[in-house]
Amino acid sequence: MSGTGAVVTGAGRGLGKQIARLLVERGHTVLVTDVDEATARATAEEIGGGAIAMAVDVRDDAQVAAARDAIVVRAGRLEIWVNNAGVLVTGPAWEQSADTRRLMLEVNALGTINGTVAAIDAMRDEGGHIVNIVSLAGLTAVPGEAVYAASKHAAIGFSLSTLSDLRLAGIRDVAISCICPDGIWTPMLHDKLDDPASALSFSGKLLRPEEVVAAVAKVLDKPHPVTTIPLWRGLVARAADAVPALGLLSAPLVVKQGRRAQRKFQRDGLPID
Repeated sequence: MSGTGAVVTGAGRGLGKQIARLLVERGHTVLVTDVDEATARATAEEIGGGAIAMAVDVRDDAQVAAARDAIVVRAGRLEIWVNNAGVLVTGPAWEQSADTRRLMLEVNALGTINGTVAAIDAMRDEGGHIVNIVSLAGLTAVPGEAVYAASKHAAIGFSLSTLSDLRLAGIRDVAISCICPDGIWTPMLHDKLDDPASALSFSGKLLRPEEVVAAVAKVLDKPHPVTTIPLWRGLVARAADAVPALGLLSAPLVVKQGRRAQRKFQRDGLPID
């Protein structure tokens, strides 16, 4: 159904911005949210289509609830909520400050929880679709990204468990779909080119944001609990998770492959979308 409301968190730039654009093109009134209000407003103005903007820190459930109420007032109904906001800081957990660890867990996991709960409150009667942008890091061990992986494991565990709770409660018109992409070539990943702890993100085929947007479009048409991008990397991640010893044994080889890719991109360059 077009003409209804949609919310995208972390939509000021990168993937979130492109998802917001997709929803505008589909006829939705889109609320662009970002922790930085100026960035959110600039994006809303750029994508047009009646998009509106709001500064939202997804860690604050009151701000998230206010975003939900704002789009309901503006559009009359909330149909789609995309939890896209995320933070990645690499390195072993013991080398990170308590504040850094807390930031990743709260933005990536608690932010997803806050957004999902707020959306369900608005969708219980008329239905809707929650799309959670997770990561392949939510499916297996990720050297150099332990706390990030923990936050993404939490996000996917919460999403699937909540979907089960909805069905047990007899609520069948609210869908939850998790998108689990490999490394995406956005400014966030570009900033990690010279970071050895990010090597695993570069070990496969770097995804273009539009590839992930296409996956979002596909689940909007037909909800699916978990979509991995690309499929083969999802299968590898699940296999490593199913046999942890094998995954840990292969990790150094995959990290070396990622480091080679980083050096190649530093040398040859790759345009940012």
